[in-house]
Amino acid sequence: MKIWVKRAPKLACALAACSALLALNACGSGADGGSAASAIQSFAAAIDQQDAGAAAKFTTAPGQAGAALQQTLEGMHAEKVDMSVVNPVEYSDGTASFSLKTTWHWAEDREFETTSSGTARHLSTGWKITWEPSVIYPNMPTGGSLREIRTDATPAPKVLSTSGKTFMYQQPVNEIVLDPARTTNLTASVRALARTLAPIAPLITADVISKQLTANPGKPITAVILRDPDMTVLESDPGKVPGVSVHKSSMLLMKDRRLSSPLEDGLTNYWQAILDATAGWQVQLVGPGLKPRKLAGEQGPPGPNVNTTIDQNLQLTLGDAAVEVGQPATILALDASSGAILGMARNSYAVDRGINVDGVYRVGSSLDPVLSAIDKAATDGQARGDLIDRLGLGVQFTVAGASTPTDGQPGVATVDFRSGDVNASMMNMGALGVALARSSKGQLSSVAPYVVKGVPTTVSDGDLGQLPAGLVQPILKAMSVTAATGDASDLTGAPGLRALVGTNGPQGPGWFVGVQGGKVIVIYCEGERSGTAALQVAQKYFRIK
Repeated sequence: MKIWVKRAPKLACALAACSALLALNACGSGADGGSAASAIQSFAAAIDQQDAGAAAKFTTAPGQAGAALQQTLEGMHAEKVDMSVVNPVEYSDGTASFSLKTTWHWAEDREFETTSSGTARHLSTGWKITWEPSVIYPNMPTGGSLREIRTDATPAPKVLSTSGKTFMYQQPVNEIVLDPARTTNLTASVRALARTLAPIAPLITADVISKQLTANPGKPITAVILRDPDMTVLESDPGKVPGVSVHKSSMLLMKDRRLSSPLEDGLTNYWQAILDATAGWQVQLVGPGLKPRKLAGEQGPPGPNVNTTIDQNLQLTLGDAAVEVGQPATILALDASSGAILGMARNSYAVDRGINVDGVYRVGSSLDPVLSAIDKAATDGQARGDLIDRLGLGVQFTVAGASTPTDGQPGVATVDFRSGDVNASMMNMGALGVALARSSKGQLSSVAPYVVKGVPTTVSDGDLGQLPAGLVQPILKAMSVTAATGDASDLTGAPGLRALVGTNGPQGPGWFVGVQGGKVIVIYCEGERSGTAALQVAQKYFRIK
């Protein structure tokens, strides 16, 4: 690198006789024993490695520089940084000037380039860059930094019901976070927080908060997430409780706060994928008391709304039915012709148990008529497997907008005829109900459940397909008998009902699969007398639908 030498100002004329020699030989030694240029280059090399501490050692204020550089490096979170030294000039009075060209690199060929300048001084410890925030970016204020952020187009997509009305949309929320490390009396903080939240979230008791803390020892926990209108109901500010902070953010939430569903996670994942695909980026200059200033970035148009098959009124009905019993209960409704998911709900006991769309559970005696018909219709082991797949039981469904990624998921359905142990998900049972309902109308074929319009469900570990009439007719007959004179005969308000009912022993679980009124209803309950509980949920549904 060429080092240019310029004469010092008149104030330093007394040194003129040796100025050239001093400049060319860089009298005094830098941290690397070289010139101003080599010290500046060492600073740039440390930035290339994103090592703020190492870079700060080449400045006149390592503490301040280290903190400022670290803040920008963390805020920019670049995959790669290229900093080059431009036009370093060393003066005979022991000072130097230079420019820095910095290019920040991210994925997808995104780049941001800056040119900044600074000065250096020769001290007893060698050449040091005179620390100013402008070394990072021109005119950067004290305490300022650069940051790269993700940007999302506005307005954000909405999740729409089958009628086109808003089902879910992005709303501002407040995360109420308790950090045990920020309070000297955790027990008192827990009690105070519970009292503060009581007007709007009475179920978030001191005991509930304590259990969260116990499950996450020493770590901050989110006690509750409140919408903006909820905050106005509170009689005091939770942020004033020692150890508590209120974090502003946004979430995809139900428009009708009376509604909740196991489908929320899957729909949120699908919605988030749209946001991710249409996300933009922005580099900002930020500083204390300053509005963030955009320096660079791109943003595309907003993504499309998510059109679903969910019936909002039916969703409310399913929620009312699920809370009929004091044990885990989950209820799913599908269109009996197309397999469209119309809604899904669960009570708080099922939420605590983590019962979801993809979980597999023992079916017990509920599928006895189905398995019996398969045994009679099958000619060999391969045919038996094909038949159970075609009924939707032996396959795995990945339903866009419903299924969520799960580590170690063993498969949505497993069937082992040798042991007589059969497991299925609620989606499998729903697909079975739809296949039987279609067959009763002369459509001898199965279809996959789906919830986002126009987005097909992925079927793996087997194939759906045509169903032999000899297989489905005995099952339909058994279902009619169950509804007329069997376990489901006490149900009222369900004309033409066909049903499968059964449990997996005294401790359950219990199942109900019903075909009625153009819909398939699947109910799953756990605990003692879970078969009876499933029928109670079914009766509540038929009473209020």
